[in-house]
Amino acid sequence: MTVNVCPKCRYQRQTIDHNIHPDICPSCGIVYSKFIAKHSPENPVHDSEPEAESFIDREEVITLRQQLVAAFLYIPERIDAGAFWARVACLIAFAIWGGYFITGGVDWEKIGSSFMHNINLPFHEFGHILFMPFGEFMMILGGSLFQVLLPFALMCVFVFKQRDTFAGSITLWWCGQSFIDVSPYIADAEYRALPLVGGGGEESHDWGNLLTMMDALDNTQTIANCSFGIGAMLIIVALVWGGWILKLQQKNIVPI
Repeated sequence: MTVNVCPKCRYQRQTIDHNIHPDICPSCGIVYSKFIAKHSPENPVHDSEPEAESFIDREEVITLRQQLVAAFLYIPERIDAGAFWARVACLIAFAIWGGYFITGGVDWEKIGSSFMHNINLPFHEFGHILFMPFGEFMMILGGSLFQVLLPFALMCVFVFKQRDTFAGSITLWWCGQSFIDVSPYIADAEYRALPLVGGGGEESHDWGNLLTMMDALDNTQTIANCSFGIGAMLIIVALVWGGWILKLQQKNIVPI
């Protein structure tokens, strides 16, 4: 059976799905023939009847990896030309912006004075409140943790719920930038010299307290560099992903 649009999740088969059995949805994993037969009033499927997918080799059953690839590379059947070129301009802007952060290194003056720092800061502060019930250590860590988890969670919503993979790539970019945003705060743990929200003193320094509690102050710079490195890597991955999505979408542009 050849089905282009999944009757359950409405996934549109892509050219990249050629290695997945044509009777299996690359997104949700259902067997088309079984699903259609089960929901057809003319041909009801009873539990006692052989399952429709019995003819499919076990090796051909869709894997989790294939489902994830299908989800992260999903593109709609029709792409508006205006929206497409707006996304191209958006990706170029974020590529330049990402280069600004990556080339600057762990530099508080550059990162702390950026527009994105003002976006991240409220979520950072809310994270402390959110993780307060989990003890002192998690409350302190919660600021930086929530700051990086929020854009990652939004990426998952865009990819798996909204099926907007380009928006997913932009929120992954944000996740990477959040890691970079945290890095100078970590680097300052040993000195506790950065200005804090509300004018708090040295005793309010998140990473100074965290690394002291973990007896890891000697590794301050290494941890800061790791946070920066993860952020830079995620930004690059996000830009490559977004560019590949646009390349796939270009084939489905509807002429104006």
